[in-house]
Amino acid sequence: MDEKRELLDLLLENARESTADLARQTELSEAAVEDRIDELESDGVVRGYQAVVDWDRTDRDHVEAEVELNVELDRETKYDDIAGRISKFSEVSSLKLISGDYDFAITVEGASMHEVSMFVSEQIAPIPEVTQTVTHFVMDTYKHRGIEFAGGDDDDRLSISP
Repeated sequence: MDEKRELLDLLLENARESTADLARQTELSEAAVEDRIDELESDGVVRGYQAVVDWDRTDRDHVEAEVELNVELDRETKYDDIAGRISKFSEVSSLKLISGDYDFAITVEGASMHEVSMFVSEQIAPIPEVTQTVTHFVMDTYKHRGIEFAGGDDDDRLSISP
């Protein structure tokens, strides 16, 4: 495996590891690890470092929704143009062009279902090229960015089928 890929895999697993620990695991010198990380950041490969938060374990209200969008393009408008407009909203934490029945998949976050639904209906749906939105509210998270969320409230009820 090449050095950069190995370093990326380690950073994805735990971006808070010390340079010394990363050097030990990759068998590179600390200076080489720092150089590779600087290079990955300056090349735009590593775009940032973020915590994976289990919002259910905080005292903060937090709602997440996956929103599917269909758009209609004209001769002057490209997917990148629409993505540029949508990505500017702070409520949008993820925006992807996807294949399948919908054109875009966006993740929207807010303090309540009402706040998220109002954002979608007042900011996203009125964009002229948007022809359809479908909002799916996240009810529970079991795994996010490779991290399992265990130890939540277990539902011990038995399933009953008609």
